[in-house]
Amino acid sequence: MKRVARFLTRRPCPDCAGTRLSPAARAPRVAGIGLDAACQMPLIDLAAWVAAVPATLPPPMRPMAQSICDAFAATARRLLDLGLGYLALDRAAATLSTGERQRMQLARAVRNRSTGVLYVLDEPSIGLHPANLVGLSAILRELVADGNTVLLVDHDPTLLRQADWLIELGPGAGRDGGRIVAQGPIPRIAADPASRIGPFLRAPQPRIRPETPTADLFAHGALTLRTGPIHTVKPLEARFPKGRLTAVTGPSGSGKTTLVLESLLPALAARREGRPLPPHVLALDAPGLSRATLIDATPIGLNVRSTLATYAGIHDELRRRYAKTPEAKARRLKAGDFSYNTGRLRCPTCDGTGEISLDIQFLPDVSIPCPDCHGTRYAPTADAIPLGAHTLPDLMALDVRAALDACADIPPVRNRLRTLADLGLGYLTLGEQTPALSGGEAQRLKLAEELGRAQHDALFVFDEPTIGLHPLDVQTLLRVFQRLLDHGATLIVIEHDLDLIRNADWVLDLGPGGGAQGGRITGCSTSAPAAAPKAAASSPKAPPSSSPATPPPPPAPSSADKRKPPHIYAQGGVFNYPSYPVPNLLKCWDKRKLGDCLSHSQHVIEKSKEIIHAFPCRSRL
Repeated sequence: MKRVARFLTRRPCPDCAGTRLSPAARAPRVAGIGLDAACQMPLIDLAAWVAAVPATLPPPMRPMAQSICDAFAATARRLLDLGLGYLALDRAAATLSTGERQRMQLARAVRNRSTGVLYVLDEPSIGLHPANLVGLSAILRELVADGNTVLLVDHDPTLLRQADWLIELGPGAGRDGGRIVAQGPIPRIAADPASRIGPFLRAPQPRIRPETPTADLFAHGALTLRTGPIHTVKPLEARFPKGRLTAVTGPSGSGKTTLVLESLLPALAARREGRPLPPHVLALDAPGLSRATLIDATPIGLNVRSTLATYAGIHDELRRRYAKTPEAKARRLKAGDFSYNTGRLRCPTCDGTGEISLDIQFLPDVSIPCPDCHGTRYAPTADAIPLGAHTLPDLMALDVRAALDACADIPPVRNRLRTLADLGLGYLTLGEQTPALSGGEAQRLKLAEELGRAQHDALFVFDEPTIGLHPLDVQTLLRVFQRLLDHGATLIVIEHDLDLIRNADWVLDLGPGGGAQGGRITGCSTSAPAAAPKAAASSPKAPPSSSPATPPPPPAPSSADKRKPPHIYAQGGVFNYPSYPVPNLLKCWDKRKLGDCLSHSQHVIEKSKEIIHAFPCRSRL
C-alpha cells in the first residue's frame, strides 16, 4: 500500500466540499445557517449561536428548542472547561492529539452519568494549559460525585493537590524505584520527609536558573520574525533574545506550533539553504544563527535493534575493546563479531533482537523474550569473553549509573555515560530499546551529542519537553538547558509547565484563547496600558488583545511611580504571562488573591511575600 500511496492524492469532495453532507442535509436553515456551516464553527462560537436559536423560532417551537439547546449547552460547557473550545464539530477524530482525545472521552463519560465505574487516567494534564486544570478537576469531581472511582497517574502538583488519596512510588527510577514511598491524604504526603513530591505540594520551589537582568536580555542580539496570517494565527511580529531561554506559552490551539514549528523553523531552513521564505513569512532577521535543531518527542529508531548504547555511540567503542581481549583474539573475533545485528556472536534463535514473535491465529502477534538468550541478544559464547569483571551481555543489562563504575577505565564510554547521567537518564539500561522510550526520555537522549561544545550559532527548539516528567526531572532538564546556554545556545521552548516557564528569561504568550480566539501575542509592557483582564489566556471568550507584539524595555521609574504596580493580570488564580522578562512578572500580587494563586500555580517564588509588602494593594485583578 505504501508503494501505491505515492500515486494517490487526497482533496475535498467536489460535490459536498468536504462537509460529508448531501444537498438535502445542507438545505435546511436555522437562524440563517445550514448544518454544514454549523459543524464548521469552533465550539465556542457554536455554543453562542445555539443559545440564540430558540429566540429565532416561532413561539410554539421554542420550548422544545430550548430543551434541545440546554442539553447541547451542558455538553459544550464541559468541553469548553477542558479547553477544547477551538475545535469544530467536523474535526476528524484521527487528527486529535492524545490530550485532546483523552479530554473528549472524559466529557463523554460525565455525560453518560455512569456509576460504579473505575476510570484510569494516564497523565491527563499533558498538553493542558494551566487555566484549564480547574475545568479538568471539576470534571473529575463530577465523576466521583456520580459514584465512580478515579485513578489518576500524573506529575502536575496543581492536579495532585485535588486528590483525596495519593500513592507515591519511588524513591528513584528504574532499579531504584518500584516501592511505595508514601501514601495518604495530601497534607500527610506534603509533610512526609521521605516524599519526593511533598516539597512541591507544600510550596513553590526556588528558581533553578540564575535571573538575567532586564538590561542584559538582548545583549547578544535578537531573532526577529514577522508573519502574515496563517491558519488561525493573525499577523505577528515576535522577537526572541539570542543566548537566552524563551518560553512560548498559550492555551491549546492558540498558535504556538504555527508560530515556531511552521513559521520560524521553516524560515530559518529556507534562509540557510538559500531558498525563498515561506509565503506567510514576511521577514526574518537571525544574525549569527546558522543551525536550528528541533528536539521533539518523536521516537528514536524504528525497530528493536536500536538501543540506548547504539544511539549514544557506546556500543561501537565497547565492541572494539572486547575484540582486543585475549579470549576474543584466541577465537579470532573482530569488533564486528560483537554486533548483535550482524555479528557471529548474536543469538541465532532471535537473530539478535532479544525477543521472538508468536503467531496466534485470529489474534495479534505476541512478542516474548527469547527463550535461549533471555533477552541479552547474544549467544552463550559471548559470556565467555570478559572485559574486567563483565562480559558484553552483562554490560548491556546494566543501567547507566552502574555502567559508569564498570567502564571507569574506558574514557570515551565513561564520558558518554556521564552525559546520559547528567541528562537524568541514569536509570535506563544500555540495552534499552529506543523506540520504547517516552517522549521526554527521547528528547533528552537527542541532546546528548549537543552538550559540551560551542553553540553560539545554534538554535534549539523544544516542543513540550516536560511531558511525563516529575518536577525533580524538570529541575534536571533546566540544568541541562543552562549548560546549553553557557555554551552560547539560543533556546525556544513550547511549554505549559509553570516551573519551566518561571525559569525562562523571556516569555511569549499567545492567545487569548484557542482557534479563532487565539493567534495573537497577548500582554504588554509596563510603559503602555495593559490588556484588559478579560483578554487573559484563562478566558477563551475574551476579545482579541491589541497589545504590541514585543514590549520595549521598561523606562526607569520616577519617584511617583516607584510604588506603582506593573500591569500584570491574573484570572481564576492563573497568571497571564505577557511577552516580557519573567522576573518582572512577580512584582505585584493582590493580597486577596494570593491564596488562590498559591493553590493553582507552582511558580511563585519565596521572595514574592516580601514584594507584596513593598507595594500598596492597588489591584488590577
